[in-house]
Amino acid sequence: MITQLNGTEAKKISQKCYATVLVAQMRILEDMKPTQQLHDLGQSLWLDNITRDLLTSGTLGAYIHEFSVTGLTSNPTIFEHAIRNSTAYDGSICENLGSGKEVEAILFDLVLEDITKAADLFRPTHDQTNGIDGWVSLEVSPLLAHDAAATVKAAKDLFLRAGRPNVFIKIPGTKEGVLAIEEAIFAGVPVNVTLLFSTEQYLSAAEAYLRGVERRIDTGLNPYVPSVASVFISRWDVAVMDMVPDFRSQMGIAIAKGIYSAYHYLVSSERSRRLYNFGGRAQRLLWASTGAKDPAASDILYVKALAAPFTVNTMPEKTLKAFADHGEIDTTLATDAGSAEVTLKHFAESGVNVDRLATQLQGDGAKSFVKSWKNLMDVISSKSSELQKAR
Repeated sequence: MITQLNGTEAKKISQKCYATVLVAQMRILEDMKPTQQLHDLGQSLWLDNITRDLLTSGTLGAYIHEFSVTGLTSNPTIFEHAIRNSTAYDGSICENLGSGKEVEAILFDLVLEDITKAADLFRPTHDQTNGIDGWVSLEVSPLLAHDAAATVKAAKDLFLRAGRPNVFIKIPGTKEGVLAIEEAIFAGVPVNVTLLFSTEQYLSAAEAYLRGVERRIDTGLNPYVPSVASVFISRWDVAVMDMVPDFRSQMGIAIAKGIYSAYHYLVSSERSRRLYNFGGRAQRLLWASTGAKDPAASDILYVKALAAPFTVNTMPEKTLKAFADHGEIDTTLATDAGSAEVTLKHFAESGVNVDRLATQLQGDGAKSFVKSWKNLMDVISSKSSELQKAR
């Protein structure tokens, strides 16, 4: 027997069902790790680290399954620490002894071995997301930062040698790097644009990406060449520490808000939508250098502040674990600069020239990677000598 309900009764049952579902959803959300909540929000969590031990011990695999990690970034400093402080690479170095290879060639052999293993771990994510996620990043030699032609040649070679569709080649967003970015995208090489510090630097890199894709469309090539633009955050706050006490550890976030506003406008622009209609995709925004360096600041400061769909946050292990342990998401980034302008005004009144400091930070970052790269080659040379003697 079917009982027919009047409108008031049906409404009460409907409201009760909705409330029951809502409570259930809230309980599910509470049971989720904060990292999964952030992932479900639509932001990709990548690990800003790679070591051979991380790969062989199963730790990276655990991060993928337990912390919703869907990608990985590396840089010369990360590899310097990895190879200097571990014996895990000694076997591979031994295999190259007597090969006649230059030190940098041996270095790239070691790096590519790690990168390809990591890329294979993330390949299921890459396939599942149709190429949006599951990426691993590898940097061209930082010694080429001011040589556009050599950077393009190296980017093509590294992508070919990696032999994986989910490997980004990192190119710095320097003046010469911007020229290389356009050419690399036109050549079909996925690019992670690194060392971006300001809205102007971001837009310059984004423009290079768009030009590369438009050239592919004009010549009848497939316009789908993925890219991310990596904006460095915490280095701003290190540079202006204690200059404006009321806004301590807030300048990096303010810069990020301005860039996010420009990003949101650009990916929604008529120019970008035209490319999407031809099969292209938006260049995603990536937050880098998101480990808090101010001991007085929250260890998850930048992760909470920069939560936003269709972006990436690449985190040091320490920050990833901290967010998994006690992270929370209060809000997401607004699409307008908002309070960021107030923060930046205070810094300007204290003598901070944003454009000048952005240029300095980019230059310092490039020099830092060059130093790490040279140190890394010295480490490999010394290890090779020691291993040769031990034979």
